[in-house]
Amino acid sequence: MINGRTRLHVVANGTMTGQRYIDEVLLPHVRLFRGAVGDKFVFMDDNATCHRTLAVQDYLDSEGIHVSYGQRVLRSKPH
Repeated sequence: MINGRTRLHVVANGTMTGQRYIDEVLLPHVRLFRGAVGDKFVFMDDNATCHRTLAVQDYLDSEGIHVSYGQRVLRSKPH
């Protein structure tokens, strides 16, 4: 963990699905860092489709993890 952030997880082959997100990101990393950080733990994601599956939401709920979505930034197309 660097400055409260984890390393980037690169998906080498295939597509990141909800179950793969649970298996490769949430279980091995988020649970560990949540335990290390304690009450000040804040979990944020980028609202990708694989993060919004029912399986992911059920997992986060079962772990008592609240997701912070932050503020959305509106970007205009370059001219």
